[in-house]
Amino acid sequence: MASRLEQDLTCPICCELFRDPVVLTCSHSFCKVCLENWWEDKPLKTCPVCNRRSSRDNPPKNLVLKNLVETFTEEKGQTAPAAEQTSPSPQQPECSLHSEKLQLFCLDHQELICLVCTDSRTHKDHRFSPIEEAASDLREQLRRNIKPLQDVLDESRAQFDEAAAHISLQTKQTQTQIRAEFEKLHQFLRDEEESRMKNLREEEEQKIQDMKDKMAALSRDMEALSKTISETEEQLRAADASFLLQYKTAEERLQRCPLVEEPEMEDEHLIDPAKHLGNLGFNIWMNMKKLVQFFPVVLEPNTAGSDLILSEDLTSVRKGEKQKVPKNSGRQKDGLVLGSESFLSGTHSWEVEVGGQGWAVGVSGHVQRGANTEFGVWFIQFTDGEYSAFSHPGPVKRLSVKNLQRVRVKLDFDTNTLTFTDPDTNTDLHTVTDSFTEIAPYLRTRDAPLKISPKSITVTV
Repeated sequence: MASRLEQDLTCPICCELFRDPVVLTCSHSFCKVCLENWWEDKPLKTCPVCNRRSSRDNPPKNLVLKNLVETFTEEKGQTAPAAEQTSPSPQQPECSLHSEKLQLFCLDHQELICLVCTDSRTHKDHRFSPIEEAASDLREQLRRNIKPLQDVLDESRAQFDEAAAHISLQTKQTQTQIRAEFEKLHQFLRDEEESRMKNLREEEEQKIQDMKDKMAALSRDMEALSKTISETEEQLRAADASFLLQYKTAEERLQRCPLVEEPEMEDEHLIDPAKHLGNLGFNIWMNMKKLVQFFPVVLEPNTAGSDLILSEDLTSVRKGEKQKVPKNSGRQKDGLVLGSESFLSGTHSWEVEVGGQGWAVGVSGHVQRGANTEFGVWFIQFTDGEYSAFSHPGPVKRLSVKNLQRVRVKLDFDTNTLTFTDPDTNTDLHTVTDSFTEIAPYLRTRDAPLKISPKSITVTV
């Protein structure tokens, strides 16, 4: 049995003492040649022990480990003769039937046998091989058998690594979109707040200016009245004869002087808080309707074919270059994408803006037929310059329609009907009646974008 030190100086791949050892960033070391052979034809450079991805394609040499191996080899060479004298030679296994040494390997029975066994009826006409040759051949066979399993393992690890990277990318993209949408709302609220504060300031300035104008008019009347009072009081202090001579003039002056009325404050002279605060949140929300849109259907990126590109708001899809995406169970074929929600009951309707030379708009899902649940697709399509409808099961039905710009899809679980309509002419294109159980919107494009139309928002109080 190898010593603990010898085990520590052994390469995990070849199980022999290190030769030109190199060290990975995860601190595991391997023979340089062993690691290069291990990495050959592998998409990712991972550690054979812990599977962590190596940050370097050419890892550095482990000089400390190399020196330890050389020192250990020298010391072992000096003590080897003594060890050989004291250690017993391994015992050769013997045949349980003939008590002879097992020297051959029966290729037909895949077992060790002795020379006597070759003449027995059990191994008559069998093929035999020396133990060394049989062991070498079977080792090579096991290596060949292991390789497909190792390839599958490596491919699975690569797929999981790619899926993890895709998840991180999805998270970053989604975070960016969430922040962008909230920034729109925040900016709208900031603008709305500033507009309402500006209206309040303008009303304040107007009302204060009105008060100042009234105060100025009142000041002029009070000044004239004060002057009349002063002149009259001066005449009152005059001698009797002088006072009587000027009395009639003073009386006429007092009668001509207008009386200053007590100020009367009207409601319109004050700030109207109700105008600014009444149903404030509701009014802001009503204005926000101009900013936001409601889409009855949004698309599911995890179902989109690898050649499709979805818009940031997940309401349109177009053809693009193939991307590397995870092979998850819901992933559709190239050109196909499903809605994010499957419908189970109720009535649902949505419209799709169509264009290009090849597209299909409809639904996919399950129907109940007797005791069986079947999967199918139902859609309106434009291909090879012709419009047609497809229902599962059933033949393709040609449609006598031209220049479709939009297709309305209406799914009614209460009546078990699926209706396709041209909303621009309000013309029914195709109707299907079936026992729908779980249905998802379905889009297919070969070139031009397909876009879900928004629905208008109404509020009833």
